[in-house]
Amino acid sequence: MSIGVTLSPFTLDATDNAVDAAVAAGKRAAAAGLSSLWFGQTFTHDSAVLSAVVGREVPELEVGTSAIPISARHPLLIAGQAQTAQAATHGRFTLGLALGTQAFTEPVFGVSYDRPIARLREILIALRDVFDTGTVDFHGETLTAVAPLPAAVAGARPAVPILVAAMGPQALRVTGEFADGTLPFLVGPQALAEHVVAPITEAAARAGRPAPRIAVMVPGVVTADVDGARAAAERQTAFYNDIPSYRRIIELSGASRAADLVVIGDEQTIADRVAEYFEAGATDVLFAQTDLTTPADEQRTWQLLGELNRAAR
Repeated sequence: MSIGVTLSPFTLDATDNAVDAAVAAGKRAAAAGLSSLWFGQTFTHDSAVLSAVVGREVPELEVGTSAIPISARHPLLIAGQAQTAQAATHGRFTLGLALGTQAFTEPVFGVSYDRPIARLREILIALRDVFDTGTVDFHGETLTAVAPLPAAVAGARPAVPILVAAMGPQALRVTGEFADGTLPFLVGPQALAEHVVAPITEAAARAGRPAPRIAVMVPGVVTADVDGARAAAERQTAFYNDIPSYRRIIELSGASRAADLVVIGDEQTIADRVAEYFEAGATDVLFAQTDLTTPADEQRTWQLLGELNRAAR
């Protein structure tokens, strides 16, 4: 069992220097006793590059992306970034991928969002070939990936582990077959056990793969300002209410909107919820949106999570 945190791109990019801020956050995370630090991806800084820099500067931490959308990205380019980060961190990098959304694909990149599950499957196959063999010769229905030159990065060992932000049945099946685990977000503990852990574990077993890593991302903060945190959570998570895959898992979690799944309260409230996620089958609990209120509350949250992490080891 492992506990870490994931940083919002908006927080880092609101500083004078996003890279310096990420390194400082990494040092704070390690000092608090956390195991890992993960970086979200939008259209500003590159989360794989940040992971490489922070992982090299802070050797106590695992680093990862949470998560890079596969929309308009080619697996050979993703593989080069991921392997470079793995070499930079001497094996402490995890590649987190996401399917992305239609709203941030077609009008932004000018490419179709058609058949996202097929594309996910083919990207995972191509990435796995590069990571395991150093080359690829793949001709699929949604993409072609052929390496005319060696595609391995010296020092990128062990092979880069891949997690996918998968929550729907089809995405979980493909993830279980070809990836190393999942990065679900906005899912309650019971729904995690029944609708994420069970199907992905079954898919991995059918494919002859090891039990998958379940790194669940949980938004929340330790704070006395519950009302203020709840209002901020409503604003920050409203986007997810209208995305079908999130809408489904939110409802399966017994919630009516994403903000209902944000964990807000004192240390015992957060500690109890962390325990519930581990009991539901999580291998990792990664807290997100710990900046909902004040820097002091965020530090209080990280300190608690670090204590829980040390106790879980």
